[in-house]
Amino acid sequence: MTPFRFPQPGEEALVMGIINLSPESFYGASRCGTLEQALHVAEKMIEEGADILDIGAESSRPGSAPLSEQEELNRLLPIVIKLAEIIPIPISVDTYKPAVAHEVLNAGASIINDITGLQRFPDMAKTIARFRAGVILMHMQGSPETMQDNPQYVDLLAEISEFLNQSITIAATAGIDPDKIAIDPGIGFGKTDSHNLLILKNLSRLKELGKPVLLGISRKSLIGNILNVSVDERLEGSLSAAVFGVIQGASIIRTHDVQATRRAIKVAESIMNEKG
Repeated sequence: MTPFRFPQPGEEALVMGIINLSPESFYGASRCGTLEQALHVAEKMIEEGADILDIGAESSRPGSAPLSEQEELNRLLPIVIKLAEIIPIPISVDTYKPAVAHEVLNAGASIINDITGLQRFPDMAKTIARFRAGVILMHMQGSPETMQDNPQYVDLLAEISEFLNQSITIAATAGIDPDKIAIDPGIGFGKTDSHNLLILKNLSRLKELGKPVLLGISRKSLIGNILNVSVDERLEGSLSAAVFGVIQGASIIRTHDVQATRRAIKVAESIMNEKG
């Protein structure tokens, strides 16, 4: 297992490259239908400066249906096993199922990216702790099948913070290393465009929870709705949101476009860190 730790305050933000093994993923250009395609994308992302690769086999786009554990593993294991043998950076796997997490961690993954924030299946936190792995805790209202059916909040930011704080407690109680816990407000997961914009505008508030913040906004519908463009034309908007997120304190940017994101963040951080 590749050793890692999440960034500490003041350190450079990490870039997480997305590898989609699902044919239902919302961005067609990111889909990898074969082992060879996935390996090629992984190698390209590493060359472009990815710090972590995040591999997902089950689509979590609005309205998507879940996969069986076996089908998810059939997609994940060949690429996780191969990448763990050959790449120098940590592998994150996007799953909320404990049995799937056990197999991919055993195969060499280092991080579990759980869209349910460890709050769907009690065994997930113990599984991650057993492998001394890391976890990304995401907030979602509802499930992918129903999350965009009129999402509502009384106090958006307070409710997200409370949920993530509960997830942090679950992780810590299970024995997950505190330095290997990150949080994600879940842009687009049970939120309207207005909700998403408010989260971005107030992202720095999440730093109060004491964990690195991951921002996953790459090419999402919020960008398309603001600019009135298709998913293939959302790069500039995604970069703008990523840079704003870093300025607000995001420590990890999850993206389909590693090189462009890496360059945009480097410029932003150079400006932020200038001491003259």
